[in-house]
Amino acid sequence: MADGAGNNFDIVILGGGSGGYACALRAAHLGMTVALVEKDKLGGTCLHYGCIPTKALLHAAEVADTAREGEQFGIRSTFDGVEMSGVNAYKDDVVARMYKGLQGLIKAGGITVVEGEGKLVSKDTVEVGGERYTGTNVVLASGSYARTLPGLEIGGRVITSYEALTMSEVPERVVIIGGSVIGVEFASVWKSFGADVTIIEGLPTLVPLEDPALSKQLERAFRKRKINFKTGVKFESVKQTDDGVTVTLENGDTIDTDLVLVAVGRGANSAGMGYEEAGITVDRGWVPTDERLRTNVDGVFAVGDLVPGLQLAHRGFAHGIFVAEEIAGLQPQPVIDSGIPRVTYCEPEIASVGITEPQAREKYGDDNVEVLEYNLGGNGKAQILKTAGTVKLVREKGGPIVGVHMIGSRFGEQVGEASLIVNWEAYPEDVAQLLHAHPTENEALGEAAMALAGKPLHSHA
Repeated sequence: MADGAGNNFDIVILGGGSGGYACALRAAHLGMTVALVEKDKLGGTCLHYGCIPTKALLHAAEVADTAREGEQFGIRSTFDGVEMSGVNAYKDDVVARMYKGLQGLIKAGGITVVEGEGKLVSKDTVEVGGERYTGTNVVLASGSYARTLPGLEIGGRVITSYEALTMSEVPERVVIIGGSVIGVEFASVWKSFGADVTIIEGLPTLVPLEDPALSKQLERAFRKRKINFKTGVKFESVKQTDDGVTVTLENGDTIDTDLVLVAVGRGANSAGMGYEEAGITVDRGWVPTDERLRTNVDGVFAVGDLVPGLQLAHRGFAHGIFVAEEIAGLQPQPVIDSGIPRVTYCEPEIASVGITEPQAREKYGDDNVEVLEYNLGGNGKAQILKTAGTVKLVREKGGPIVGVHMIGSRFGEQVGEASLIVNWEAYPEDVAQLLHAHPTENEALGEAAMALAGKPLHSHA
């Protein structure tokens, strides 16, 4: 193996986000020399501009709701407003502590961190600030960026999630263009903070990639929370004035607002990185790979958001670990997108693993799919928390559970067992015999499995 001397390494990783640093840490564990190139901060979008700070905001929003709604639990609490300087200080402290911990892990691993903007100049070489770093293998982990749409120029009162994380005050009125994960999470935060929120989604439902049952229930919950949304209609134009923004929709409707958040997804960060010049196939910005995350060029791998598919930090972690083990010759199991857990951290939370009911019917045929929806009306902890929702199981008839889809307060915490159920191809009878502590929301998974196995207990229609 290379010894790291003279800028020669076993692996050079371009990007220090979730996929890049996970690959670096695992490779170091396996005794390889690693150079990790990062132009911003280790941890990337997830730690500094995405997962961690947004979930801190969502927790602050939960605290606001708890204070506002204490009376229903017999608690005389009041909600006096949001002090964004305090919220931001809390959020930034969480990020700072995790960043310090990550830096310690990287240092302890003996990983060479190269600060600066890297560019691939050949299949085995990355250049940073005029200096070159060569790897027996190169891992592309340059991540993604917040996309926009034609006619949606970012600036002023039109922002992306990056700017939304550093706001010094809560907007009175906000329009969110995009009703998928980022859009509904910020809608949930701002509504809890006291803003008037409207979501515009061009597809027929909110969170359109989730099972239709979850989309329908989220829309019902948002109506109850007085979060406005318009689905099946696209924006036509956005006009900024000194006083605010006017959003015009394709159907002719107009909405006057103080702020517009553009939440239409993320694009692969590959432009100007030298990938195509080095012979690597790039498709609309994405870098396609085979199931072993190899690009079309020998010795070059790609991980995380750069690779077409789910854009999730834990997918990036898994990709990074996989590639390090692949390079080490350990023959790891491929990372399959359908087996990756997904959580949308709005209120109520959405959590899912596996394929949806429509996907299952397309794959197996209508007559070969069984579906069970367990209503949280039968779950004691859900009643204590005063949350409504569902656990939906999708099964190949006579076979394993292929999809678990859940909605309800704090249900993201139940996705771990759901992941085991789907990825270990458990049958309803397997899950039904496991004991689930009472009273917990986790029981809902066991109750749903019992019902699907033909022996329901606390099941309500």
